[in-house]
Amino acid sequence: MRLLAPVALAAALLLTGCGTGSDPAAAKLSVRSAYIPQPVSDTMAAGFLTIVNEGGAKDELTSVTSTAAGSVTLHETVGSSMREVDSLDVPAHGRLEFRSGGSHLMFEQLRRKPVEGETVTVELHFAASGPLKVDIPVESAVYTPKTGH
Repeated sequence: MRLLAPVALAAALLLTGCGTGSDPAAAKLSVRSAYIPQPVSDTMAAGFLTIVNEGGAKDELTSVTSTAAGSVTLHETVGSSMREVDSLDVPAHGRLEFRSGGSHLMFEQLRRKPVEGETVTVELHFAASGPLKVDIPVESAVYTPKTGH
């Protein structure tokens, strides 16, 4: 029995090292340049951010949730029309940019109108990676980020 305990401990440690965090080919996701312009509407808002993937595998943003809204949907702009999409690719060693005039988050059925200086917490859900929780600052309605998006 005394010999089994060290063997079990060694096996547990070995399995712990096999997670996606140690896989160099896995997606490694982070978020930058997130903001929500203070909405004019009491019921809808747009959100912008950049998801950076420093890993060797692509992933897919499949949904976004937030207690601030009844729903958060993914939208892309093609030409001059906006359309809702089910998912968006985050390429390996690349980025997915949500920016004004392009892909963006649409917060619908706001529980209350967010105002400049507050933050809105969202959770990003991916096809392969675990969820990412992000606190997005609410900026002025005319805010232009240094990143240009």
